[in-house]
Parts: sequence; C-alpha cells; structure tokens
Amino acid sequence: MIKLCLLTGSFFCMLSVMLGAFAAHGLKSRLTEYSLGVFKTAAEYQMMHGLALIAVAILIKWGINLTMAGGFFIAGTLLFSGSLYLLALSGMKWLGPITPLGGLCFIIGWVVILVQVARFKF
Repeated sequence: MIKLCLLTGSFFCMLSVMLGAFAAHGLKSRLTEYSLGVFKTAAEYQMMHGLALIAVAILIKWGINLTMAGGFFIAGTLLFSGSLYLLALSGMKWLGPITPLGGLCFIIGWVVILVQVARFKF
C-alpha cells in the first residue's frame, strides 16, 4: 500500500498541476466563470489529497495503519475531482450527486487518520 499511495499521490499531484495550467490557459476562453471555478476546485482538492496520500504512505511506513485512509482518499479524488472535471467540461448536471460521495470519502479518510493516530503509541 505504501508504493500505491506514493505513486497515486504523485500522479494526482502531477495531474493537478497539468489540469490547473490547462484550465488557466486553454479553458479560460471556453468555459463560463462558474465552470472554470468548478474545474479549479477539482484541481485544488486533487492536489490536497495527492499530498495527503504521500503523507499516508510515510505514516504507514512509521507503522500507523492508514491503509483504509489511502483507499478513501483515492476513491474520493476519483469521485469528487473526477465528477467536477466532467461537470465543468460537459455541463452534465446528473454528475452533481456524485461529488458529495467523493467528499464523504475524503471525510472518512481524515477520520481514519484521526482515529489511527490517536491510537498509535509514539
């Protein structure tokens, strides 16, 4: 799980930078201000949780059981950021209900970290 979190976290961060630059330069004239904001929100959350995955890998290496947190961060990024990217680009409103499921995955991942770190004997 350590390697998966490191690779996925690094990939999510790299992709976030690429998509953010694409939005700023390639989509600025094609999307409404609202859709551009939605796209930027997706990139920001993807970056934050990519970095969180890297931190999860480090904490797992220390011996803290955060495998579930890593899984929830991966699922959350795919559902939350993925649905927002698609919503911004396509305008398909039915994608809207998927976004909160990704947010819920993020929250669960952070709760797992809180509980596991509180239980860990330093």
